[in-house]
Amino acid sequence: MVISEQLQFSNMNEKPILAIETSDKLCGASVYFNNEKYSETILMLKNSHSEKIFNCVDVSLKQIGVELKDCKVIAVSSGPGSFTGLRIGLSSAKGLAMGSGLPIVLVPTFEALALELLLSTKPGDEFVIANKVNIEEIYYARFKNDGNIYKFVEDLKLIRQDELENLSKGVLVFGNVVNSNLKIINKFAPSPKSIAEWCMRFGQNLLTYEYDYLEPKYLKSFSINRKVK
Repeated sequence: MVISEQLQFSNMNEKPILAIETSDKLCGASVYFNNEKYSETILMLKNSHSEKIFNCVDVSLKQIGVELKDCKVIAVSSGPGSFTGLRIGLSSAKGLAMGSGLPIVLVPTFEALALELLLSTKPGDEFVIANKVNIEEIYYARFKNDGNIYKFVEDLKLIRQDELENLSKGVLVFGNVVNSNLKIINKFAPSPKSIAEWCMRFGQNLLTYEYDYLEPKYLKSFSINRKVK
């Protein structure tokens, strides 16, 4: 288990964003004013999201000295990612929003990660995010570092495992897939802070109070496989 809390302060007085990330193994929350003033609490603990996410939220709020009612919006990672993790994150966000009267912004997980990966790439670089879906399929998107913003080179889609090598030649690959012919950097989920930063930069027109209609962006249909006895 890894727990990290980061605090940075400035004299800014605007209301913060509460951000939630549960799309994969990382479970965390951030209370974000800006890049100089935020708190962040992260757990890397398998199958802990439903038990720990509210604790992450509570710690992040207390560490920076605000209450939920002091926030202006709840940003939540919307996928693609783990079916269970995404459901837990969005359900948690809905519960907090209903209790506080705050709006929600659904943040596309791969785009928040692409925004974060601008710091790990150079302007002009192209890079791939590739996360496993199952033994046969991968969530895949290709981006370009365009200075202080990312651009899609190939839109988010499902591909077969055996397609990844040809689609990723000559570029950095980030994610949790395994491929013996590619060097893959083990960065598969955005930080809660990056969820908040994406919301701050691009989410102004996405906020909603229509909580009942919000669903994770699974990309792949959710199904339950039952073993035949």
